[in-house]
Amino acid sequence: MPRPFIAALALLLAGCAAAAPEPAPVGAETTAGAEPLSDQDLQARWWTWAASSPENRNPVVDDTGQWCAENQPRDVWFFAGTFGGTVDRRCEVPAGRPLAGPALNLASTSDACARFMEDAKGSVALDGRLVELRRIAPVAIAYQAARGNVVGQREGRVTGQGCGLWAWIPPLTPGEHELVVDGESGSFRTSARYLLTVRAAD
Repeated sequence: MPRPFIAALALLLAGCAAAAPEPAPVGAETTAGAEPLSDQDLQARWWTWAASSPENRNPVVDDTGQWCAENQPRDVWFFAGTFGGTVDRRCEVPAGRPLAGPALNLASTSDACARFMEDAKGSVALDGRLVELRRIAPVAIAYQAARGNVVGQREGRVTGQGCGLWAWIPPLTPGEHELVVDGESGSFRTSARYLLTVRAAD
């Protein structure tokens, strides 16, 4: 059974309807092509990313930000919490890329997700302003896990139910930004502070 990931590695999947559009948070800009992914695609792609590298270079285990860019897709920039505890990460984010990640999440069975979400609390703040979170109930997902992955799954295609509190942030304006991710469920606590640098597009 994979260990829980709140604020960065909760198990994916979604079932609730996506939240209505909201004003862009401070430091973000509205950009064409930055529409949020569906609940199912968001979780499946995030879990594939989280399970794509071993512990010695995994961005969820990373406590400095040196592996932020590891296996990032080209159309979105994923962030994560921790497997428990607090970290500070310094990362560079490509211009024009929306950000997405969980304040708290889990990939397991439908019953486990339901119990997990009963006590789930979390927040994502960009430059001191809270980002509205999407609450995703258990939904069936499938993701790819690499050999030696940190989520405790066998290599190959993994199926299950995913749930969590998720954020979608439009592309950031060039410059320095602070992203703070916090989550908890029961006795589990996770917190990650990102200092982000966005370079102006060439």
